[in-house]
Amino acid sequence: MIKRYLATLLVLLCCSPLLRAQQFSPAWGGGADEADFSGGFSFSYVSSDFKIVKQPNWRAPFFDKDANAYVTDSLTSISSKTTPGFAVGFVARYRLTDHLEVRSTPSLIFADRKLRYTFKNSTEPIDKPIQTTTVDFPFSVKLKSDRVGNLRAYLLGGVKFSSAIGGKKDGDNTAPLERIVKNSKSYSSYEAGFGFDIYFEYFKMSPEIKVTNTFGNLLIQENHPFSAPISKLSLHTIMFSLFFE
Repeated sequence: MIKRYLATLLVLLCCSPLLRAQQFSPAWGGGADEADFSGGFSFSYVSSDFKIVKQPNWRAPFFDKDANAYVTDSLTSISSKTTPGFAVGFVARYRLTDHLEVRSTPSLIFADRKLRYTFKNSTEPIDKPIQTTTVDFPFSVKLKSDRVGNLRAYLLGGVKFSSAIGGKKDGDNTAPLERIVKNSKSYSSYEAGFGFDIYFEYFKMSPEIKVTNTFGNLLIQENHPFSAPISKLSLHTIMFSLFFE
C-alpha cells in the first residue's frame, strides 16, 4: 500500500510541471499569437554571393579602343567570393488562422558583394567589390505547426523587393582597370526558409534561416574589362535572423 502511494505521488510530482506549463504557456510570449496583429524587430547575419553566367568569349583579352591596345591578358576565371553582412529591421504580422499568417519584415541590409578576376599571366587576382546598402521589403506567408509547450516550428515562403542606396560611382573617363561593375538598383527575389517560435514569459523569439535568389539579371552591361565578359549576374543570399515580438 505504501509503495502504491509513493508511486502515485511520484507520478503527480513529475506531471505537475507539465500541467503548469500547459496551463500557463498560452499566455507566454507576451500574447503575440493571441492578437490578430503584432509587431517586433529583428537582427540578421547575411551571407551573399553572385551566381555568374559568362559570355561565350569571356576569356578573350579586353581591347580598349581609346588606347588602341589590349589592357588585360586572357581571363582564366571569374568567381564570386561569399561575403558577410548584417541587417536590422522590423516585423509586422497578421494572423489568418492559428496555423497561418502573413508578415512583412522590412530591413536595412549592410552587405558588400565581390567579384574576383584571375588573369593568365598575373599572380594576383583582381577583386571588384560592389558596395551597397539595401532596403528590403519582404512579404511572406508563414505556415506554423501545433504549439508544443513553449515551442513551435514553421515554414515560410514569399517574395522580396529591394532597392539599393549609395554605392560607388565611376564615369566614362575612368581608366578601364579602375571601372566598377554596376548592378540594378531595384530588383525582386523569391525566398524560402524555416524557423522556430520560442515563447518566453513576456516576449517571443524566433530564430530563422532563409534563402533568397533574385529574379532576372542584375548586371548593367558596360564595355569595360570587368563587365564585358559577364552575361548575367544573380544574387544568392542566406540570412540567419532573430525576430523578437
